[in-house]
Amino acid sequence: MITAAVLAALATACAVGSWRFTTARWTSRAPRLAVIVWQSLGVAWGLATTGAMLAYAVQPYGTGVLQGLIAFGRGEAPPQAWDPLHVLALIAGLTALAVLVVVLITAGVQALRARRRHRMLLALIARDDPGVPGVRVLDHPGAAAYCVPGLRSQVVVSEGALKLLSEDELAAVLAHESAHVRERHDLVLLPFAALRRALPWSKVVADAQSQVELLIEMAADDRARRYCSPRRLATALLRFGTAGAMPTPQGMLGVHAQHVMARVDRLIKPGPELAAPARYGFIALSVSLLTATPFLWVIPL
Repeated sequence: MITAAVLAALATACAVGSWRFTTARWTSRAPRLAVIVWQSLGVAWGLATTGAMLAYAVQPYGTGVLQGLIAFGRGEAPPQAWDPLHVLALIAGLTALAVLVVVLITAGVQALRARRRHRMLLALIARDDPGVPGVRVLDHPGAAAYCVPGLRSQVVVSEGALKLLSEDELAAVLAHESAHVRERHDLVLLPFAALRRALPWSKVVADAQSQVELLIEMAADDRARRYCSPRRLATALLRFGTAGAMPTPQGMLGVHAQHVMARVDRLIKPGPELAAPARYGFIALSVSLLTATPFLWVIPL
């Protein structure tokens, strides 16, 4: 019972923390750190929520969550008798855990299929351009720039984008898209997309996904700033916004219209870096969440 109560309290704290985190103002000053905190909150919430139900369910065994599930799987009879509440908690916990795992796998498989189909399409309709080596060019008048992540990653721009942007602006956009590819931001977004699929009615989950999408764009901007002028990237974003950028294909990473102005303001008027004590505090919080929750699954309280 103590394990279930602690895990339930942790799940509640993670849910409240996620809700408060959606309005935090420091995240734009350290987007990579903010993404790590979001990931730790999501993992801890999922494990704590399912763990609380399973801890109560296997309480008759008098062991931890993991040991109780192993004993149940082996068909061992618990020292105490089962009652309907424990059976219901077991069904609910296993169902919730299965749903989280299945939607994560499903989201990953669908993303891989979408990217494979898109690569096949690009092989037919895109071309190489000596002016932009290593980039696939689409003969389309609309403005588009995105990346196809994965082991065979590609950066794609449209003919309309080449005409819209100056040479420096194009270099800034390509540096931004290359940052997405190098840092595998698609893997960062995958768990949040899966959680949104599992809980489509949750405003907190929707806000979390939107926040993480913005944060990875800011993180890519920060990496691109090492190779280009921030103002050139900002003007390129404004040109995309005013020209009406083409929608990014499913499973790819590209410009989101709803995030343009926030990114432009940050590029033109960058705020101070997050203080070191705050950074270490958030790192400690993330490490604590990622270690404490699995630990509570193992130890009996």
